[in-house]
Parts: sequence; structure tokens; C-alpha cells
Amino acid sequence: MVNALNKNGKISRKGPVVLVIMDGVGFGKYREGDAVASAHTETLNKLYKNSPWTKLKAHGTAVGLPSDDDMGNSEVGHNAMGCGRVFAQGAKLVAKSISSKAMFTGETWTKLIKNAKTNNSTLHFIGLLSDGNVHSHIDNLKAMVLQAKEDGVSKVRIHALLDGRDVGEKSALDYFDPFEAFLAELSDNKFDARIASGGGRMVITMDRYNANWDMVKKGWETHVLGEGRMFDSAHQAIETLREETGAIDQDLPPFVVAKDNKPVGTIEDNDSVILFNFRGDRALEITKAFEAEELTEFDRKRYPKVQYAGMMEYDGDLHVPAQYLVSPPSIDKTMAEYLCASNVRQFSISETQKFGHVTYFFNGNKSGKFDENLEEYVEILSDILPFEQRPWMKCAEIADRVIKEINEGSWDLIKLNFPNGDMVGHTGIYEAVICSMEAMDLQIGRIKKAIEEKGGVLVITADHGNADDMFEHAKNGDVKYKASGEPSAKTSHSLNPVPCIIYDPQYNGEYDLTLNEKLGISSIPATLMNFLGFDAPKDYDKSIINLK
Repeated sequence: MVNALNKNGKISRKGPVVLVIMDGVGFGKYREGDAVASAHTETLNKLYKNSPWTKLKAHGTAVGLPSDDDMGNSEVGHNAMGCGRVFAQGAKLVAKSISSKAMFTGETWTKLIKNAKTNNSTLHFIGLLSDGNVHSHIDNLKAMVLQAKEDGVSKVRIHALLDGRDVGEKSALDYFDPFEAFLAELSDNKFDARIASGGGRMVITMDRYNANWDMVKKGWETHVLGEGRMFDSAHQAIETLREETGAIDQDLPPFVVAKDNKPVGTIEDNDSVILFNFRGDRALEITKAFEAEELTEFDRKRYPKVQYAGMMEYDGDLHVPAQYLVSPPSIDKTMAEYLCASNVRQFSISETQKFGHVTYFFNGNKSGKFDENLEEYVEILSDILPFEQRPWMKCAEIADRVIKEINEGSWDLIKLNFPNGDMVGHTGIYEAVICSMEAMDLQIGRIKKAIEEKGGVLVITADHGNADDMFEHAKNGDVKYKASGEPSAKTSHSLNPVPCIIYDPQYNGEYDLTLNEKLGISSIPATLMNFLGFDAPKDYDKSIINLK
């Protein structure tokens, strides 16, 4: 529980404060490949020209990641924007737990290892095989496989998802080939470790927000049942499927590794299973498939009784999964909780792909509301199709509802997420990303007009970069090109700063128009509180505005 905020009596507006989060929109380092700069964004251009704005840091240590070499992501970005401080995040917590060996002396690891040894059964690992460090890190997996051998486990199977989203779009073999060699070197007459199945992360297993349970169904059939197209190795599967489909890694179909036409690693009764992804949003549905006695979303066909654990607790409110290896950050005193204690009415909206970010992640990884009477959450259902085919996504529908709420005057704070820059950015389709930026800009213009008419404040920012860095660049800054002569697409997030624009048509000198610099996105909550007429808590990061 938190106390009500102190009123500062310095800013008062007739209309609401509206926070627009342009997901995946930063300031590009390079002109070539910067789809944000290349797009025709008349609204944003006018705001940059006529309104106060600054750049905010949205990656690395500014959002609780291990180092400034780590790209930001939507999860940690919304955590920071929701709680006003920087907490050590999953990547950092897991790395520390492994390096200190604390994970391997913990109750959950000990229990799963004992289960595999007692039953002479298999220890399975499911997760994203890359060093993107957004959902997982291959070094964590290697450390766990090494420890499993040291602890006396005899059989390990890896169900490896291809990334191509937080790393290069066709970089899978850079991870799979050395990892298969690593497993082969470890294996001997007492220890057998292999990759057993795989597939692109946007095709199987890693759905989120109940957007497409068919992905989870395909993952279950691939990893658990061993159903699907069989190959002698992951390498053969990746090369063959690339050639046949032309797809980038994240979109490759599922595959099963087999020997003598039999899957090498189905999941059976009494096995132990670890989901080694540490990020929660794309871990909840596959976790439910393993933990729910009754599942209505799809027919599992066979439901093995296993010891299942996640790398972390993916939902601290619902306590999912039941068993996990590393405790998540304990995020408290979030902005939404403070505002509810201060009787501030709040409205949150996005489409399915980012709905959980403006609710669950924004609220410190908490499901549900702090006050049913003061909060409303609205989800606009996302289309289930490749994002490059509808790069405008649902930004018009989101804007429609936001404008309606502004006009009706029921809310003090409205926050929304436009997913376009991130979700379309991950496709690597440059033309589609430009289209997505222009579509989003049109909707921001509509919201801006509603703010003018109702006398509110518009705060525009982002959770991390992506659309601003769509081409791979060499160290000297030159664009990398494919053999076809086309630029090599970059599908991962960027390390670039993000904007914070203040549009306040009723400004009356209450604060300096020169905004504070060298801050991170964790400064957004204190800023919003100031515009709502409150002083921020003393332990919150500094506001972007200086009240007079």
C-alpha cells in the first residue's frame, strides 16, 4: 500500500494527460535504414519544431539490464515507465544467479535434477537459442547443461527456438552450429545431450496475450509429441527450410530431429522440463499448457506428468509457473498504485500485441487493477497475420477510442501504446515500416487535435528503438548488403535513445520549456505526476520538467 501523493498546486489542466508510447521508435544513428526519419511524419515534425522535447535513454543500465551493450525491450521499458525507478531485470538477475551458483543450489533446480536422476529420465530445456538477451541468453543454457552433467543427469534434450528478431534475421546457424558442437563434445557414454526440435519463434511456442494459441499447439506437437517433419540435425532442418520457404529465422516452420525415423527427444512421464526464457509475456501460454490439468485452448493429445519449471516467475500476481529457478524483480510502488491512492482516474489501451505492456508490465508485472473504480483497461484485438501485410495495425482503432475518451472527459490520465514501430520493425520489411510510421503519425495528429480542443497535455515517448535502425551496418557505419544487392535487414531493437515530446497547448509558464537531459525513460512517471498536479515520490527518478 502507498500513500496519496502530495498536491503541488502548480499545474492544472481542463483535459486529461495523455501518454502516447510509440513502441520501437528511436532516433537513428545512421540515416540509411532509419525508417522513422525516412517516413513522412508531418505531425511529429511539427511537434519537434514547436514543442519542447528531449532524448531519453531506453536500453542497458537505464532499464535494469546488465550493461549498455544490451538493447532495451518492451518489457523492461514499460516496467521503467510504470514504476519510475530502475530495477535489476531478468537478464541481470539470471546471470548473477548462474555466476554465483545460487541457481544450482536452489530448491527448484535440485528437485528437477533429482527427478531426472531417480527416474533415469530426460531433462528438457525449451527456449530461444540466441544471445539477444531479451527473452534468453545461450550462455545461460550452456551453464545449465554443464551443471546438469556435473550433477549426474544422463540425458538432456534441447527444444531450440530460432530467434532472428532480437539478433540477425538469418543468424540461427551462428548459434546452432557451435551449440551442437558443444553438446557433441560434452556427450560420452554417461551423458547424452542433443537438440531435439525447433522452429521459428513467431511460428511456434512463443505466442503472447492469447493472440494465437495455434502457435502454442504447434510447439506442443513439436517439442512434446515429436510430431512434424523430421531431419537428421537442426543444421539440416534450418538449411532445408530456409531454401524451401525463403523465410527468415523467426518465421521458419517447426522441425523434429530424428534418428532411424524416430524423434530423439519427446517429452514423457517423469521427465523434467525447464523453460529457460526469462521474459514472461511469451512464456505464459506454453507454461499453461504444461501446468493446467484441463486445457481448453487446444487438444494436447497426450499430457505427460513432468516436473516443470520456468527460468523465472512469469506472473507474480497469479504465481505462474508454480516452480521457477530465479526470483523476479520485486517491483513495488508503481505509478498506477500511487495515482489510485490519489483518486486519479486512469484509462489504458492498446491492441493485443501490446495490451499487456500498458497493463501488466506497466504495473510492475502485476495482473489486474489496483482499483476497479478508478481504472479501465481496453484491448483492441490484433489481426492474426504477418504484420508487414497490415503495417498500420490497429492504430486508427486505438486512436478512435482514445479520442472518444478525451471528449467524454472521464479520465485524468490516458495511456496508450502504438505497437507499429516494434512489431512491423521486427519483420525487416523497410517499406512496411515506413508505412507503419506514417499511419501512426496520422493518428497522433488526430489525438493532438483532441488535446487542443479539450485543453489537455500530450506526452509522447517510446519504450526502446527499432524502426530507427532497419539495416545492418559495419563498424565503419557502411550498410551491409546481401548478395542480391539489397541492404541486409536488421530485425532487432536498437541501442538508440528515444524521444520525449511535451505538447501542452494551455502552457502558462508553470515550468521551464527547456527540458532536463541525460535522463532515462524511468523519468516518465515523475513527469506525468507533475502534469497531474502532484509531486513525485522522493525515490522516483527525476522529472523531465522543472516546475517553477
